[in-house]
Amino acid sequence: MFFPEAIQYLLSLGHETLVMKFGLENIEKLLGALGEPQKNYTAVQIAGTNGKGSTANFLHAICCAAEIHTALYTSPHLVSVTERIRIGKREISESEFARIASVVRAASESLVADGSLQAPPTFFEQVTAIALLAFSEARVQLAILETGLGGRLDATTAAHAETVAITPIALDHQEYLGDTITEISGEKAAIIRTGVDVVVGAQPREAMEAILKRCEECDVAPRFASYKVEVAGSDDSGRLRVSFETERARYRNVLLGLRGRHQIENASIAIALAESLINKGFPISSEHIIEGMENARHAGRLDLRKIGEHEVLFDGAHNVAGAKSLRAYMDEFIHAPITLIFGAMRDKDLLEIAAVLFPIAQHIILMQPQNPRAATPETILRATPTEIDRSKITLTQDFDEAFRIAQEKTTADELICVTGSLYLIGEALER
Repeated sequence: MFFPEAIQYLLSLGHETLVMKFGLENIEKLLGALGEPQKNYTAVQIAGTNGKGSTANFLHAICCAAEIHTALYTSPHLVSVTERIRIGKREISESEFARIASVVRAASESLVADGSLQAPPTFFEQVTAIALLAFSEARVQLAILETGLGGRLDATTAAHAETVAITPIALDHQEYLGDTITEISGEKAAIIRTGVDVVVGAQPREAMEAILKRCEECDVAPRFASYKVEVAGSDDSGRLRVSFETERARYRNVLLGLRGRHQIENASIAIALAESLINKGFPISSEHIIEGMENARHAGRLDLRKIGEHEVLFDGAHNVAGAKSLRAYMDEFIHAPITLIFGAMRDKDLLEIAAVLFPIAQHIILMQPQNPRAATPETILRATPTEIDRSKITLTQDFDEAFRIAQEKTTADELICVTGSLYLIGEALER
């Protein structure tokens, strides 16, 4: 297959946000048919509600600084599916993606034909298999895997990572993972197995109890990413200068590559993971850790860009915890009036997200991202708290119209913020 055909085939399996199959049978049989590529390198798996992508990018940058042949698998993508698969500092090419997708498709269809599977593996399962096979063919030493959803039944869990981390857990995807923090934490903590190294970030009490229970069941002693931290200041864009002190080392005056005070927690987890890898023999120095934390980038997360005469902040805050982090960043670092372009999925807590973000905006432009789960502007308007002045709200049909209106309403010394969904961010950046 060429790349367009590969994308067409994967999309024919159903949109990944609507067609989800939880369980490891499909992916395990598929990886078996591919020769168990995940067994050819060490893997780190990162689960959690918020921060797992940023943590993965911090760790990837650290390992690249150490010149470890490292791969990174994240989701979702913003513009192209190739963004999900990085080998070293390079995104997989379209031709390479298509070639490996052809191999994975053939293996999937063979499993269905011989009765091993009743239906082809899903979009996410096949893209995960593409990544794991690509990493094997590239002979990487280390693969960093961001969990897609949950943990216990997520396709990335089939890689059987030797090191796992759990970033802060909050309410999200309740329709799949459970209605309480305890239930959600149980799903995510299931990536912990006997014999693995475990790093745990700061957690609500219920989440920590569930994680520690799982550690006890697996006879695992977790490493907690709770270090002495000193913040010395920040640059104008909100990148903090931080010193971290662990039992192993002190990392001084690190200008974090990712913006926002919440990145201190993500960086702390990445440091704990890096130190865990040092214990496994990976040649990572303190200088590598500092360099990686300063060079890390994560598109679409507090991603500040100049577009024409306007400063535009893209942030994929898609749940209440993410909205609170964005609000905290803007309260601390943004002093200009804000025009908010907002679109979200209809299964999110729209009322609470709106209550967090809408009060700080002088103009609010509601739109519907191009996603089958997206809420209509009218749905978001109905979820908007009554105290928000309706005269400052505009409803639009697509991003092009929303951005045109935002430019008209926003002067050059003011800020446009695009947020509410990573799918919206991808749609915006593609333009």
